[in-house]
Amino acid sequence: MYIPAHFAVPDAEALHRMIREHPLGILIANTPGGLDANHIPFELTPDEGEHGTLRAHVARSNPVWQEVKDGDEVMVVFRGEEAYVSPTWFPSKHEFHKQVPTWNYKVVHLHGKIRIRDDERFVRGMVARLTRTHEASLPKPWKMSDAPADYIDTMLKAIVGIEIEVTRITGKFKLSQNRELRDRLSLGEALKAQGDIAMGQATLDAIGETKA
Repeated sequence: MYIPAHFAVPDAEALHRMIREHPLGILIANTPGGLDANHIPFELTPDEGEHGTLRAHVARSNPVWQEVKDGDEVMVVFRGEEAYVSPTWFPSKHEFHKQVPTWNYKVVHLHGKIRIRDDERFVRGMVARLTRTHEASLPKPWKMSDAPADYIDTMLKAIVGIEIEVTRITGKFKLSQNRELRDRLSLGEALKAQGDIAMGQATLDAIGETKA
């Protein structure tokens, strides 16, 4: 991934936070049939291993778990907020007319070595943790014990666990950090005004981070 210096994210915690907030990753693997991409919700354990560990599961009917071998190199991409940026939102455009449209976004790439975990204990624990995490904000969280035990057993047999030892993590938060302060402020407010609240706030937050 091409990362100009002003869009680089050296803060590992900021990258981990984005993954927690946007856990649906794209698992990219080089299989016998060519490059393959699967969209999977991941669990990140940042303090396990040198750069963290990712865990997830795929359907047993998904051939990817049989097409990769333990130790194969894979990449997982996580995408956060994104939005189109109009040059009309920059005050400098109206003064100098030297702005063009662009797209702002937040992405994190993780490279690592995959391991297939086809065992019931692994997938049961992982599914339980994912469930607790993503049900926590609901008024009445669902839990695995809400369903009949034999039904859960059947569902768990239909999935296969995967584990990725992260060997490299990079992030790119393209939030117009290379533009004038007045343009960045205007952009943040314009995005919020049109309903891109998260991206607008991320743009404004990045101003304080740059100053710091």
